[in-house]
Amino acid sequence: MEIKVLEKNDMSMRLLIRGADVPFVNALRRIILAEVPCMAIDEVVILENSSVLQDEIVAHRLGLIPLKTDLDSYNLPEECPCKSEFGCNLCRVSLTLDAEAKEGTRTVYSGELTSENPDITPVSHKIPIVKLAKGQYLKLEAYARLGKGKNHAKWQPVSMCIYKYFPQIKISKQCDECGKCVEICPKKVLIKTGDKIEIRDLMACTLCQDCVDVCAMNPPAIEVNWKEDTFIFSMESTGVLPPERIMNKAVKILNEQLKEFISQVKVKKK
Repeated sequence: MEIKVLEKNDMSMRLLIRGADVPFVNALRRIILAEVPCMAIDEVVILENSSVLQDEIVAHRLGLIPLKTDLDSYNLPEECPCKSEFGCNLCRVSLTLDAEAKEGTRTVYSGELTSENPDITPVSHKIPIVKLAKGQYLKLEAYARLGKGKNHAKWQPVSMCIYKYFPQIKISKQCDECGKCVEICPKKVLIKTGDKIEIRDLMACTLCQDCVDVCAMNPPAIEVNWKEDTFIFSMESTGVLPPERIMNKAVKILNEQLKEFISQVKVKKK
């Protein structure tokens, strides 16, 4: 297998994977979505709430705020030595909020949450929680824990994780350069330069076949296919973890699951 990093920044990563198959790439995608843990608010104790939103709605909105995650310092609740439903400092982080609208209507943002661990804070300080009218008050304690996306979407570390086949486009010499394929392409993959149709951005192709369908020639002068062992894998983090850390953790989890599967098969044979 050959892996090439096409793009990478603090929030997203795009890879070119050669020599793989659909089951492997899809397993990696599903593990990223369902098995890679991250922090999210799981329990909320409302001490005072005079806003228009009910306690349950406030708690739900808090749970969906992405929190920066430290996988090395915290345990999953089910794996923590404390074995307590209340948690401990190895599996739980406490955050507090004390907001009041004194002078007029104001919006309470995620940046007003105070965490006992400065490393576990909201990814963005500009996520609105609730709007308070003058004299209204919101005071609460929230408890964040590690969790997995298979249990709730708030524990998914990515906002997007997809893959597609690597496209192949061939333009026949019989092409009459009418330009219809250039005009219909939603991703602007093709470009007309003079009296020639050329490929501008091959990797942007979504294999929709619109360019083939619009071609007036028979057979079409353009052919769109894909390599069955080559994929473009794209992932966008919510900010809770760097994209490379998410990928590394997913590969480690997949390796552990395969080892467990092999051991179970050996047991069954005996």
